[in-house]
Amino acid sequence: MSLKSTGFFSHPDCRKHEMGAGHPECPERLAVIDDHLLYIGLSDVLAQYSAPLAALSSLELAHSHQHIATLRGLGDLLMDEIDAGGPTHAQIDPDTSINVYTWQAALRAAGAAVAATDAVIGGEIANAFCSVRPPGHHAETDKAMGFCFFNNVAIAAKYALDRHRLKRVAIVDFDVHHGNGTEDIVGGDKRILMVGLFQHPYYPHSGVDHVPNNTLNLPIPAYTKGMEIRDMIEHTWMPRLEAFKPEMIFISAGFDAHRDDDMGQLGLVEQDYAWITSRIKDVARRHSKSRIVSCLEGGYNLNALARSVEAHIRVLADL
Repeated sequence: MSLKSTGFFSHPDCRKHEMGAGHPECPERLAVIDDHLLYIGLSDVLAQYSAPLAALSSLELAHSHQHIATLRGLGDLLMDEIDAGGPTHAQIDPDTSINVYTWQAALRAAGAAVAATDAVIGGEIANAFCSVRPPGHHAETDKAMGFCFFNNVAIAAKYALDRHRLKRVAIVDFDVHHGNGTEDIVGGDKRILMVGLFQHPYYPHSGVDHVPNNTLNLPIPAYTKGMEIRDMIEHTWMPRLEAFKPEMIFISAGFDAHRDDDMGQLGLVEQDYAWITSRIKDVARRHSKSRIVSCLEGGYNLNALARSVEAHIRVLADL
């Protein structure tokens, strides 16, 4: 494997979206990842890509035309209101709002996932990490929520199936919150297997009842530590992934289950994220031609986020 077998997709536009002072899903999340990877010398061994804008046709693989048009319209309306001396943000829900740069940032985030899929399937790189925001796994077919507007991973998974004609893909979600949006979009699609873990009971209070048959969720009690979670993964996710034999794997890489992250109360550390990534890579080597696209989701303690992304990328890049 070459030194630059792992792609790193990002764009400065992703830092322009912000939801107000003190909001945990902040532009500094990407800045601390960039600074840390540069400081430790990891940036130099990654293939650097500038995330393009996603085409509307790609968004429509996972979202309704109405949802896309509504978000675009909100951005345009906000621009007009700011010009008239109005508010700088438009509220979507109590935790989620847009500014005038959100539309562009969301297109870059989804565009990164799609471009990474093209590059991995095309053989330019073995795998990819998309350091993007806004995150995506709470975004449903017709609904933005939980800091998310477009579901980057679901879009990329559908793109791999519909545009590249893959037959089976898997989505692995290890964010501290249930990926309700991803489950809403891919639930029941026999071409997709979704496996996830999340703290339960916790926001968004889903993932336990009426779970689609192509989904395997691990609801985990608060304060569960890494070794227990590893054991759960080994005995549940791994047999299901092996039996499914995905031709490509997509990761919703949330790092807010870290023990230092106040967003949740799970007990993962960097070594646990490295272990989870290595187990995903094992499946990818056997069944997926090593093809993996990972997209950043949560992670709000900036130091823990930077260290966890490093651990994740080191395993992806065989470093």
